[in-house]
Amino acid sequence: MTKIKALALFSGGLDSILAVKLMLKQDIDVVAVNFVSPFCLREKGGGVPEAAKQLGVPLKVVDVEAEYLKILRKPKHGYGKNMNPCVDCRIFIMKKANKIAEEIGAAFIFTGEVLDERPMSQHFNALKIVEEEAGLKDKLLRPLSAKLLPATAMEKKGLVDRAKLLNIRGRSRKPQLKLAEEFNIKDYPSPAGGCLLTCKEYASKLRDLFKHKKRCSMADVSLLKVGRHFRFGENKIVVGRNEEENNVLVAKKARNDYYFEVPNIGSPITVLQGAKTKKAITAASELTAFYSDAKSDKVAVNFGRDRLNKSMTVTVPSRIEVESLRVV
Repeated sequence: MTKIKALALFSGGLDSILAVKLMLKQDIDVVAVNFVSPFCLREKGGGVPEAAKQLGVPLKVVDVEAEYLKILRKPKHGYGKNMNPCVDCRIFIMKKANKIAEEIGAAFIFTGEVLDERPMSQHFNALKIVEEEAGLKDKLLRPLSAKLLPATAMEKKGLVDRAKLLNIRGRSRKPQLKLAEEFNIKDYPSPAGGCLLTCKEYASKLRDLFKHKKRCSMADVSLLKVGRHFRFGENKIVVGRNEEENNVLVAKKARNDYYFEVPNIGSPITVLQGAKTKKAITAASELTAFYSDAKSDKVAVNFGRDRLNKSMTVTVPSRIEVESLRVV
């Protein structure tokens, strides 16, 4: 007989690893899909291919980029503590997964979600909303908490044995750790949060970007991960924190952006976005001088669009003046 095929939403974390393992033990043919967004804290890949290989399941990696920004600006179900639209994000991902499931002939989709593990997206009502709005009412299984949820169509049809599913609930990791030991699963990442949108500092930068720019690109969003961010009127000023960030800022600056550096000493690279007024150029120069290794009160700062062919001497500002411009 042909095996039942199922699509796993796979983060590479312990919960998703265990969910896959449970399905494999029921002789389900599993294909894993990992969705990557620009807001993932882990590096691209982040151990996911290795985890899938360890389980012996094929893996599809799907980038989720520009279209996600529309959801992020105005999430129907609102934000969590910061800028995390967790419920809308899950609906968006589930819809994508449903299309993939149809393409590969998967009978159902399953996840490593645990009831009440995450306060916004994994309480009972949220799970139900996601399932219904993603069009997966009879097609979504959550093996780790299945016995605490209504029986699914897959269980009623006998595609999955409900008796072999679990009743894990809450934020404690003890049941999962015990199960990992039973399954001899030793290599998995720590359960730290994996989304930049839950981070206060990053959320502040994103909120500021949306406020001042109607049309944002993935380049704009990506730049939020780099440097110290300041707002001078409608201008954005980004100051590098180390050599690696300096290199990124030079490489990623837009064609019309100015960049700044104090010559001949340790200095950040600073990028100025927006209108190049004298006041904005002065502000960017002052911030560059403040974070440089210059010891004097007066500092010469070089700047330009394609090369550092202009110069301005500025007075190093006070910390209070600098902090008044910081995006928080």
